[in-house]
Amino acid sequence: MKIKRIVYVFSLLTAVMVFTATLPTCKGPGKKSEEEKRAQETWAEKLGYPSEKKILILHADDAGMSAEANEAVKEMLEKDRIQSTAVMMPCPAAESMIRWAKDHPEEDVGLHLTHTSEWETWRWGPVSDPDEVPGLVDPDGKLWDNVPQVVEHASAEEVEKEIRAQIEKSIALGYKPDHIDTHMGTLYATPEYVKVFFKVAEEYGIPANAIDLSNPDVADKYKKQGYPITEEVIQLIEDYSLPKVDNFTSAPKGSTYEEKVDNFKKLVQNLQPGLTEIIFHPSEETDDLKDITNSWQQRVWEKKMFGDPKLQHFFENEDVVFTNWKEIMERFNERSL
Repeated sequence: MKIKRIVYVFSLLTAVMVFTATLPTCKGPGKKSEEEKRAQETWAEKLGYPSEKKILILHADDAGMSAEANEAVKEMLEKDRIQSTAVMMPCPAAESMIRWAKDHPEEDVGLHLTHTSEWETWRWGPVSDPDEVPGLVDPDGKLWDNVPQVVEHASAEEVEKEIRAQIEKSIALGYKPDHIDTHMGTLYATPEYVKVFFKVAEEYGIPANAIDLSNPDVADKYKKQGYPITEEVIQLIEDYSLPKVDNFTSAPKGSTYEEKVDNFKKLVQNLQPGLTEIIFHPSEETDDLKDITNSWQQRVWEKKMFGDPKLQHFFENEDVVFTNWKEIMERFNERSL
């Protein structure tokens, strides 16, 4: 009788062990798989930057637009006041900026892909043959002056053709850009534009300024700004195979230089840890610049601001880490992300 009871208990224990082995593994409260942890990392962490730090790219837009923009950007890069710039290939000073980039391979110079021409007296047409991209061209033979007009008239195929033409023009001049982004946000204006933007970036292996929208707060911010952040766009960004930034913003305006600097400091202080690109449009002050744009004062201040010792001291106090797209791609490739 005792032997039978032992056999019965052993059989029962065996059955329980077999049953529990088929149950899903319980990791316990608060425990996450490595895959789950990876998914919740910021892009800064994925790229190997410290998790608690604000990682910044100070990025000058509109290089190539004019000689004034070029001179400001060159000085700021050479003096390590900023980390990155991008050239508007349809513009009159683009080729001289690309030649400079060829002579300074250590600098991070990309293309500010341009599908609009917004200034009244300083305008440009497409790099492509206008007959091949008629939807991008206004009655004056120039690019449309605002994004809604581009969306109304230009197909994604025409937009893609112009993206490729601008990249190929740079390459024909002997310079493969370090990254690509979008003037006036045009390439985020429709899901179809986003799709061709990312497709070309992946094909050339040139990172686009893709913003990780897995954080609902970041996605909501762009929705409020009027961008069509649909489920399709969020999925396109999730599927995009090159590195992304955690956040993207621009230097705020100010009614005085002091106010502009204070507004910029507040912007940086309010950033969350992660990889953030901050754009601005520095320029030298000239009469020609004043004729081109009524934003000339903000642009002149943006050139002055990043050379201001007080702002440099502020960055040190905030313990900011700076990077650029060259370093991002190096880290991305090293980690086989």
